[in-house]
Amino acid sequence: MTSTNKKKIALIEKHDQAKLRNHAMKIGVTLKSPETVFLSKDTRYGKNVVINPYVVIGKKTKIGNNVEILPFTHIENAILEDNVNVGPFSRVRPGSYLSKGSRVGNFVEIKKSKIGKNTKINHLSYIGDSNVGKNVNIGAGTITCNYDGKKKNKTKIMDGAFIGSNTALVAPIKVGKNSVVGAGSTLTSNVKNKSLSLTRSKQVEIKNYKRK
Repeated sequence: MTSTNKKKIALIEKHDQAKLRNHAMKIGVTLKSPETVFLSKDTRYGKNVVINPYVVIGKKTKIGNNVEILPFTHIENAILEDNVNVGPFSRVRPGSYLSKGSRVGNFVEIKKSKIGKNTKINHLSYIGDSNVGKNVNIGAGTITCNYDGKKKNKTKIMDGAFIGSNTALVAPIKVGKNSVVGAGSTLTSNVKNKSLSLTRSKQVEIKNYKRK
């Protein structure tokens, strides 16, 4: 491709994006810094949607009412229900469904997963090929280990579960209702309802230790 053709394509894209931004604002979407936001023509918007700077909305995305998307977030082929909050620095990949009132925070990646009503994933986590129930709290550093080298495996986290920080859930696995997973755990077996599960090495303390 010649440099002339590249320039023509860039100008066309610039023109198309300007039209998409103007259309979004015309129907009531708030773009905090329009020139930094990139949109798709098939996106469907609800009422009172706020999109902050440096956001990319890819194809096949539906956004509900009272949704705010914070800076440096990428969303594609996903559904965001009402009262959802995403970002900053979040990635919502294809096949994801964020239910009403859910929160996906900074440095969180969601892939091909359903996040239940009022569930919070506030920071530094990867949730892939998962079905997460309602009112779940997922602590920082949680990872669903969904790929075993040959196939993708499912994780189920049931309603009301609390996942402690720095947890690895090795799929396939199910975490039961209202259960608690202790911080720093790596789990390979299912967790029963209303139970505490943790895997953690015993802490060792050597008194009066001197560096060599």
